[in-house]
Amino acid sequence: MYKPFLKISTLLFLIASSCSNEIPETSTIGSEEVVPFEGPTLPTIRINTQGQSIVDEPKIPAFFEIVEEDIVIEEHQIGIEIRGSSSQMFDKKSYGFETWDTNGEDLNVELAGFPEEEDWILYGPYSDKSLLRNVIIYELSNKMGQYASRTAFYNLEINGVFLGTYVLMEKIKRDKNRVDISKNKEEDITGGYILKIDKPTGDGDWYNDGIAFGSQYSTEGIAIEAPKISFLYEYPDADDINTEQKLYLQNYIHSFETALTSEDFTSDELGYRQFIDVDSFIDFFILNEISKNPDGFRLSTFLHKDKGEKLKMGPIWDFNIAFGNVDYCEGDLNSGWAHHFNSVCPNDTWLVPFWWSRFLEDPQFVDALKQRWNFLRTDILATQTLLSRIDELKTELEDKDSVNRNFGKWLILGKYVWPNAFVGNSYSSEINYLKDWINERLSWMDSAINAL
Repeated sequence: MYKPFLKISTLLFLIASSCSNEIPETSTIGSEEVVPFEGPTLPTIRINTQGQSIVDEPKIPAFFEIVEEDIVIEEHQIGIEIRGSSSQMFDKKSYGFETWDTNGEDLNVELAGFPEEEDWILYGPYSDKSLLRNVIIYELSNKMGQYASRTAFYNLEINGVFLGTYVLMEKIKRDKNRVDISKNKEEDITGGYILKIDKPTGDGDWYNDGIAFGSQYSTEGIAIEAPKISFLYEYPDADDINTEQKLYLQNYIHSFETALTSEDFTSDELGYRQFIDVDSFIDFFILNEISKNPDGFRLSTFLHKDKGEKLKMGPIWDFNIAFGNVDYCEGDLNSGWAHHFNSVCPNDTWLVPFWWSRFLEDPQFVDALKQRWNFLRTDILATQTLLSRIDELKTELEDKDSVNRNFGKWLILGKYVWPNAFVGNSYSSEINYLKDWINERLSWMDSAINAL
């Protein structure tokens, strides 16, 4: 659909003008002026919205450029909007944007060295005062061979106003360089698909409106009529998927869950393994458990299926309140299983499917989990490897003055930001908390997994 856009010449004129962005004045916002720093800094993303305010929806036209050492190295026309759910209450917003052509139509481009696409995210770490949680876990997933969004740190300016340290990220999309599954074609409805376990947004009857479908099993694995777990159509989305494709997905998930609840669930031929790629489920389990992600398994939980292939878990998504950065449902404790969320917070609306506890009743699954865990602990998930990587990222941000500039803009160090379990008075104390929490969590996981 056509999206109105100004010509480049008009945009360049507007960039030269002093347009101001509407930033709410609150106690967490510091000075918009930053002291010049002598030394290398993070590259800067500059966005000009032509004087328009960025809103939740729809995307508004803007001009985007990447600047390194005062040299513009890349520029694009984009459409941008505020993104996120609970994070929208923060003063520091996150943004979703599309790269557009001169007619305002979606345009695939290679952006900042990332493979070409047209959907992108500027994530603004706020409650995560380490600035690192999503970056760390996505790196680990990719090293384990499970695709997760590529990331890169940038300073962000919108309409000449400095907004702090941001993470440029890929949005989860079907693509040979992202979720590598086939295009969905009507002649072969077995794939590809992307689903998401999540809370549907908006009002209305999600199921009858075709936005999502529900599991036919309770969180204890008992057949029910009123769904407790929702599966959202991500690719093709609810507007594009047809009835036959919907029925195929619903039947596939139901067959998988039925096999998992059966007496023969451990059988290779009759049980759940005929429907899922077990290795991907194990890696997903490990990544959500090492971080004790309170949203893991129940929200922002993606699955995908290629043509003629089994169902896979992932990509992982949204870990800003993981790694002990949450003060509810025992998320701060470095002991205890994340997938036991239902027993810790049984009154929450959004609960974990019964799958994970059932998997752990299968000796073959447990053996495979132990082998994978102990292999990863020798290298990718070795304690010192992980802690050293955190130190490297911390040093990079400090050496490029990103920490001082971000927390000079956002005065949140030493202040509670929902849902912080720990409030450090300095950036170093936030990093030390993260490292100490991970160190103890890995030790607990060693004992807990090997004792299964």
